[in-house]
Amino acid sequence: MRIVATLLSVFLSVTAFGQSIALLDKVPGHRVTFDYSYSLSKDGKPMEKVTGGLVTVEENCFTMTGLGLEVRSDGTTRWTLDREAKEMLIETVESEDLFTNPALFIASYKNYRDRLHVNASGPDSLDITLTLDEGVKARFLLKGIVFSDPTGEKKDFSVDEKSLDSSYVVTDLR
Repeated sequence: MRIVATLLSVFLSVTAFGQSIALLDKVPGHRVTFDYSYSLSKDGKPMEKVTGGLVTVEENCFTMTGLGLEVRSDGTTRWTLDREAKEMLIETVESEDLFTNPALFIASYKNYRDRLHVNASGPDSLDITLTLDEGVKARFLLKGIVFSDPTGEKKDFSVDEKSLDSSYVVTDLR
């Protein structure tokens, strides 16, 4: 799960770099939503199959789906939900937790400039390759990037634990 969150966070941060600084300047004060797919390779050989999902970010809140998981954060609490396994993990969000909070990570895109190759593949699409350690490359395809007015609704980024049926295993680490 941590690698998924890290990779999702990285491509959220590089989205702004890939388009221009103007895109980064546009993120604050907006709700940003996009579809993504990503793959990993090492020395040109695939390491994982291509997977993807959907990300929504507003201020320090986010939701993201991928690999059968749904992760939501209202800025203070993070819920990781696996509906198939009927499990949910609840954690307190740490302010310095950049690798699992794409909303905080956006501001750190400059840290990756020397390892990025970005192609705008349309007005609302990006093709991003990030070189990681030991020759590993992560490729992200972002499509349908939409900026909308923020709703300010924290409930859009949380999970009502009481809405889950009794068969769910809930681990609350707060």
